[in-house]
Amino acid sequence: MVPDQALGNVLLYTANDKFYLELLDGVEGFVTIDRLTSEVRFGVDRSQIPVSLPRRNIFGVYGTFETFAGPCLVVVTEATKIGKICGQSILRIDATEIIPYARTNYHISQRQAADDAALISMVKNVLDTPHHYFSLNYDLTHSMQRLAFIAPEFRQMSMFERADDRFVWNYKLIENFVRGDKEVAKYSLPVIHGFISIKVCSVGRNSFNWAVISRRSRYNAGTRFYTRGINLDGHVANFVETEQIVEYDGQKTAFVQTRGSIPLFWNQLPNLKYKPSVVIDSFKEHILALTKHFEEQVLQYGQQVLLNLVDQKGSEGRLASHYKTLIQTYNNDLLRYEAFDFHHECRRMRWDRLSILIDRISQDFENFGYLHLSSEGLVIRRQEGTFRTNCIDCLDRTNVVQSMLAHKNLEAVLERLGILSEGSNLVNHKNFEYSFKNVWADNADFISCQYSGTGALKTDYTRTGKRTKFGALKDGYNSLLRYYKNNFADGFRQDAIDFFHGHWTVDGGVPVLSTEVSGWKFYLPIFLLLSFGMWFSAILLPDEYSTEVLLFMLFWAFAFMMCLKTILRYGNEFVNKPRLVDRHRWPK
Repeated sequence: MVPDQALGNVLLYTANDKFYLELLDGVEGFVTIDRLTSEVRFGVDRSQIPVSLPRRNIFGVYGTFETFAGPCLVVVTEATKIGKICGQSILRIDATEIIPYARTNYHISQRQAADDAALISMVKNVLDTPHHYFSLNYDLTHSMQRLAFIAPEFRQMSMFERADDRFVWNYKLIENFVRGDKEVAKYSLPVIHGFISIKVCSVGRNSFNWAVISRRSRYNAGTRFYTRGINLDGHVANFVETEQIVEYDGQKTAFVQTRGSIPLFWNQLPNLKYKPSVVIDSFKEHILALTKHFEEQVLQYGQQVLLNLVDQKGSEGRLASHYKTLIQTYNNDLLRYEAFDFHHECRRMRWDRLSILIDRISQDFENFGYLHLSSEGLVIRRQEGTFRTNCIDCLDRTNVVQSMLAHKNLEAVLERLGILSEGSNLVNHKNFEYSFKNVWADNADFISCQYSGTGALKTDYTRTGKRTKFGALKDGYNSLLRYYKNNFADGFRQDAIDFFHGHWTVDGGVPVLSTEVSGWKFYLPIFLLLSFGMWFSAILLPDEYSTEVLLFMLFWAFAFMMCLKTILRYGNEFVNKPRLVDRHRWPK
């Protein structure tokens, strides 16, 4: 379906002392936001809204957040309809606006004003990380299977009240805005962050709707190196639920997979090395957190096959061994651990060997099945279990395997619906295969961008079905970009996510961001560049190389190497660290 620009159904009126919100779909009442007292209240008599006020269409309230100067209102101003699921429009947010309640910041200090600018920049950073999605009538936070078994009264609640709060990306911002008022909640937009693709596809003479939805969890959210493993509540880093939906002739099917960091206490803090060492925390009770995690996973998804794709040697191997041992200690019959050393098995571009893994889990695949709803909405079949896939980042290797499982599911579904003849293969339908591979490669890129800051690696295999030299070159570029961002930009991004999700607030009133870097950490990189420049100029400028010139070159070369060695020795002192939440203690 071709995306098209949509029009918001909420009117926002702006006065010097108040905001007013009015729904355009015939719902009675309105919301008043007092810009001076921050009070938000629902009213019935719309005549209280001054008719002379400037007004404009918005899609709804994304939420509010606090700064030193006071609250800020975030509204969705532009959105594009990307398709329909179950007949309901799904929209992608294209633009938001942050509107401070306070019209000036004269009542706060200069340092607080500087911090406010940084905090607003952080929220913009999260808002500008693609993509955010919402629907006015379809609950995107729940899988189709969860929606199929809900009570009738559940549907009478507002979208925010009934949402799966794991996947409401703006949960804290809405909570700040709604403050428990069910009427006010109707003006908010529960948003998921991740990826959605909706397409009308054809196989043979049959057309069907095909959608892929990836929902990022707001729990233990963060950036690649600063958020790893599990926390005390049993929430893992980079947890994503991915659902594949098919709609045909009134019937619907859905297949859910999950990904998430290895559920142990471990970290891999940036230190200027390309691949920092994996460190397992030996002082924490891994089994307690792992138990919490899998108790929730089994409750939500049923049986689990745990696909572990990390290397079985080196620091990844030690992590894998520890993970396997804990699963054996936990001893839950609903969990099955399946290790597959992706890099070793597929070395020298032998990606055809992934079929070994698919064959090993084929019986689990048949046993788990998928959700199948009749045209009357009756449950014909339900999904009994889920594949939980991880690698170190839960990005590149994970997406390759998930796309293969999704492809296998799609063949089974289309055969069941009568779209694909028995024994046929989707590979023979070139147009659909092209769409399928590109959608899953796009899914990989967006989830990777949200966690690591760059597109995914290995997407040439997902897009074309084979590893290419151009893909390897692109992976090299993305790897270098990741190195830069993970070492020199992710501290700010982690702060942005922590502030956005309410892990740090301005309640203390103490500025923490407007401090300057000084001392040897500031001067040593400058001296590194200076020494390199002097050495390079000594090579280019002289007409002839005398003893003095050679000694000059050796001196600056030695100075450059000593600076570089010192910077690498104390690499964790030079990376861009988070400053709002003390997530980890760096080694000395």
